[in-house]
Amino acid sequence: MGAFLPVIPGPPLTFAGLLLLYGTELYAPPLWVSLGAGLMMALITVADYVLPVYFTRRFKSSPWATRGATVGMVVGLFLFPPWGILLGPVCGAFVGEWLASRSVGQSLRSAWASLAGFFSGMLLKLAYGVWGLGYAIWLYLTR
Repeated sequence: MGAFLPVIPGPPLTFAGLLLLYGTELYAPPLWVSLGAGLMMALITVADYVLPVYFTRRFKSSPWATRGATVGMVVGLFLFPPWGILLGPVCGAFVGEWLASRSVGQSLRSAWASLAGFFSGMLLKLAYGVWGLGYAIWLYLTR
């Protein structure tokens, strides 16, 4: 769920689950696994915030589009769950860019950039969560 819902910190929770293994008698992960997982968690968490900004800048969107996407995410999350999480930032980026440029074409590019940033962050979080789940299953089956 942490890969799809922005309010649930998926990678930090996955890493916390790995750290909880140190408290069990069954298994303690090697230090390199814990350090690597911690580093990846930190990078993915930062990337989740940086990627939408990167994509909106790459598509030459205005700061209004970035602000609109942020407002749209918050409004969509509370007013139209679960679809608002996806549609809110897209609509917000479109409206924000339209207010700044009055160009429908640029507004659509900004909305696309917001969508691309959202999906890229979601895919990174999903991959990390699947790794954590797979690692836990592998540990269980090999003990």
